[in-house]
Amino acid sequence: MKTLPLPPWPAEKLATLSSEALMHAVRDRADEALKRCQEVYPALPAPKVWFDLKGASAGQAHLGRGGLRFNPVLLSNNRQAFFDEVIPHEMAHWLVFHLANGTRFKPHGREWQAVMRDLFGLEPKVTHRFDVQDAQSRPYYYQCGCQTHRFTARRHSLVVKGRRYCCRHCDQTLVYSAFEKL
Repeated sequence: MKTLPLPPWPAEKLATLSSEALMHAVRDRADEALKRCQEVYPALPAPKVWFDLKGASAGQAHLGRGGLRFNPVLLSNNRQAFFDEVIPHEMAHWLVFHLANGTRFKPHGREWQAVMRDLFGLEPKVTHRFDVQDAQSRPYYYQCGCQTHRFTARRHSLVVKGRRYCCRHCDQTLVYSAFEKL
C-alpha cells in the first residue's frame, strides 16, 4: 500500500503559533498520523505525547512510557520539518513496536522503513539535520589558541576531576574561561 505523505500544514500558520498552540498542533498531527496507522493496524493504541526531550534528539517513541517524546527547542526552531517528517518518523516507530515481535525489530530496520515509505510516503531518513546548538545545554566555555569550545556540565566535571582536552585544530590544551569569547 503506497500512500501520499500527510497533508502539509501551512507554513505561515505554523510560524505564528505560540508554544502552547504549537504543542496542541503537534498532538493534532500525531492524531492524524495515528489514524493513518490504524487504517492498517486498527488495534494500535494512541500514544501519549510529551515535550520533555532534551539534547540533539528531535523525537523518541518510548514503548515503556507509552508514548512519543519531542524536543520543544528543536520543535520551535524546525516547525515544518517536525510536522512533515519527525512526527511520522516517531509514529512509524510506535506502529512497529506494537506489531507481533515488534520489540525484536531493529529501530530503523526493514519494517520501520516499509512503514515510512508505504504508509507515510516518506523517504526513511534515520537522522535529522537540524541545528542543535540551541537545544544542547553547554554553558561551560573553554579556550584554546584558535577558538572557543562549549562543554556540557558532564564534560566540565571531568575537567575539574583532572581530565585534559586538546583542540583538534591547534592541539593546545583547552582552558576554562568563565565567559564566552566575543
